Amino acid sequence: MIMQQVVVPQFLDVEDKIIGAITVRQFLEMLIAGIIIAVFYRLFDFSLFVVSSLAVFSLTVVIAFARINGQPFHLFMLNFIQTMRSPKLKTWKKDFTSADTRVKKGEIAEEKAAVIYRKPLATSKISEIALIIDTGGIYSGENGISK
Repeated sequence: MIMQQVVVPQFLDVEDKIIGAITVRQFLEMLIAGIIIAVFYRLFDFSLFVVSSLAVFSLTVVIAFARINGQPFHLFMLNFIQTMRSPKLKTWKKDFTSADTRVKKGEIAEEKAAVIYRKPLATSKISEIALIIDTGGIYSGENGISK
């Protein structure tokens, strides 16, 4: 059976251009800004209209055309706000098991008396663990057998 070949679309993150280099999103943002400026013209006196129109126009140009780190400005601002709302320091609260803790001699076995004893890893052991991770488990260490 012969399979039909299908063209796979590429560059899915590129927006469609409608007028020159302006995308649909940029056109709609500029259209909304134009409507807001027209409303300002009807409501405000001329000096307030000029100041508010310049503010709306400059904000619209930044939102429509500015890119930060390859992202449109509105996505950058959404990511920035989400980052500011989330905690800056993430901690891991591990529940210790009896294998992780040993009670000091002569003390009552309570949670307060438990002390964590861990032998620090040698640099060669850390390098060996990193090599095992980097090779995806193909290298199994000095004592193990390589595949």
